[in-house]
Amino acid sequence: MPTSHRIRIVDAFTDRPFAGNPAGVLLLDAFPEDAWLQNVAAEVNHAETAFAHPLPADAEADWALRWFTPATEVDLCGHATLATAHVLQVTGTADGPVRFATRSGVLTTTARADGTITMDFPTAPLTPAKIPDGAAQALGAEPLAVFDAGASLGDLLVELADEKTVRSLTPDHKALAEFSERGIIATAPAEDPTRGYDFVSRCFFPNVGIDEDPVTGSAHTALAPFWSQRLGRAELTGLQASARSGLVRTELRGDRTLLTGRAVTVIEGELYA
Repeated sequence: MPTSHRIRIVDAFTDRPFAGNPAGVLLLDAFPEDAWLQNVAAEVNHAETAFAHPLPADAEADWALRWFTPATEVDLCGHATLATAHVLQVTGTADGPVRFATRSGVLTTTARADGTITMDFPTAPLTPAKIPDGAAQALGAEPLAVFDAGASLGDLLVELADEKTVRSLTPDHKALAEFSERGIIATAPAEDPTRGYDFVSRCFFPNVGIDEDPVTGSAHTALAPFWSQRLGRAELTGLQASARSGLVRTELRGDRTLLTGRAVTVIEGELYA
């Protein structure tokens, strides 16, 4: 009989099923071999699957956490971290702040009574960059400015003219893969901030097997400093305008960025592998 593992699918950065960004979550006793983790992520076939196991009491963190796309392991993932913190909270496995040991250092999440979860992530450094030749054609819109979001993300942040332009993008994903290590964050100011968000974005990550990510927490570690400087406020709300859509509240605190959202479990079952 194959080993059984409890698996959950959690929609992150949303308060309702079938929106936000789905992630697989498995709580384990220890990490199996990498090939097994990658095979599970490919089977789940969501943008990321998170694997976590508890650490000893004297460790620097409470849980070890890793994230895999269907194609590869990644260094940082916001929505799957949020999904993992949600599972720990709703199952009563952890209460209050949880420290995760990850490839990007120790990340802390804090669950609150109102159902929101706040994640403490490193702020991505933004460096102005030259608009790459062919980028406008691949993206399907003319960039106003381009910024390198640093090695921790491996993205280019591309500012576009307006919200309508971001929403109407139909990029050439294969061509986009030439311009950055992970992908492209396309963004613009909100057309009407009274609708509850300050900026919009869409994220295309063909180099890690994700043509378009529904809601990307890690991208908001670059979007937060970019828009906080432009809009003159430390606390903002971003709308990722994918087909599923989701809201990310951001608070810039120097070299750290707080990301806040909600999550909901939509599937729970047994993995026999």
